[in-house]
Amino acid sequence: MNTPAAKRFRHRVMSPRLWLRGLVFWGGSICVGATAVAFAIGAERANDYLHLLLEVSPYAPLLLAPLGLATVAWVTNRYFVGSQGSGIPQTIAALDSEEARNRVLSLRIAFGKVMLTLVGLVCGASIGREGPTVQVGAAIMHSLGRLVRFSRMHTEKGLILAGGAAGVAAAFNTPLAGVVFAIEEMSRSIENRTSGIILTWVILAGITAMAIQGDYPYFGYTSATLPLNQAWIAVLLCGGACGLLGGLFARLLIAMSRGLPGRAGALARTRPVAFAATCGFALALIGLASDSSTYGTGYAEARSLLEGSQQLPMEYGILKFLATLVSYASGIPGGVFAPSLAVGAGFGQNLAQIMPYAPVGAVVLLSMVGYFAGVVQAPITAFVIVMEMTDNHNMVLPLMATALVATAVSRLVCPRPLYRTLAERFILAGPRSKGTAP
Repeated sequence: MNTPAAKRFRHRVMSPRLWLRGLVFWGGSICVGATAVAFAIGAERANDYLHLLLEVSPYAPLLLAPLGLATVAWVTNRYFVGSQGSGIPQTIAALDSEEARNRVLSLRIAFGKVMLTLVGLVCGASIGREGPTVQVGAAIMHSLGRLVRFSRMHTEKGLILAGGAAGVAAAFNTPLAGVVFAIEEMSRSIENRTSGIILTWVILAGITAMAIQGDYPYFGYTSATLPLNQAWIAVLLCGGACGLLGGLFARLLIAMSRGLPGRAGALARTRPVAFAATCGFALALIGLASDSSTYGTGYAEARSLLEGSQQLPMEYGILKFLATLVSYASGIPGGVFAPSLAVGAGFGQNLAQIMPYAPVGAVVLLSMVGYFAGVVQAPITAFVIVMEMTDNHNMVLPLMATALVATAVSRLVCPRPLYRTLAERFILAGPRSKGTAP
């Protein structure tokens, strides 16, 4: 047969260039997965080094945090402008702006994002690696796209979406969440061809991460359950309270992106390094008040509350909330995904005190999804991530309902979604923006 369809089929099967392109981008997905794993291991080592230092003296961050954050801020503003903050707003901005794309999706920026986030963690900043992994994944795929010059059907937007989704999947070891995140948070509409690319690369990145680290839930296995007649009370309480607090956090971040008021704002604009040092000192004070529990990602603290293996100070939730705000205000690279889950766990510990009939682990789980949904206002992403991270399918309906309630309450406090608003401000700020960044 020599029909046009047969010719096209033979061309696709036999074309060395098409096979080369496929191999390059499959390799890119594997590279995203491997980078995410290396980033995760680096974050664990950074946390270990910080805790070794805290064992020597709990007062060490009074010197380490100001000096460390000031150094990170200087290096960021001098060599890696565009790497500040989470990385998700930058990636969303890159979808809408070619100028932003060129500014934030280079391999140089990706390298700076990883290294400076790790240094920030060593210095005690309340930041996460998951948002930065999104930007790093998008940068890797975007750079490969330029290398082999994808055709029109494989747009730059599709590459960025697929890279960011693969980053989420590999960072949390949650493949489904990667796809949902790309659809719900990063793009309102995705073409059929693009969705296939995203799914393929998420699978490859996820397989790579699992092959290296194993198939493990991010927060371990939890078996917490709630009887149906008790679940809805907890859903309304956790969704309402944590959605309100998450919305407040998002609103404060958006307000800070416009500039702080008074002397603090003047210092941040004119002397960003000195401002970062001031933020570092504030972080150290918060850390002392929390018995050193607010430093770092908050992963260990959230997991201990889920498992009931450790009782944290009752003020942990609000102190972690403040530490994450201060860290973000400093302008250093670092995300809010993991710290937000830890803040939610802390507030869950408080809410469990007024619901003695409910298992503490279940209330903590609902509060985590409620606060996270309140911050990002992406309810499907929130409950899928938490469900996959804990491998708890017994709580699917309560998790879904809590995420929806929290998102609705959050929108009353913060009408505009956090990441998209910060992305718009990032585009408006232009290439000369320095200091605190989204």
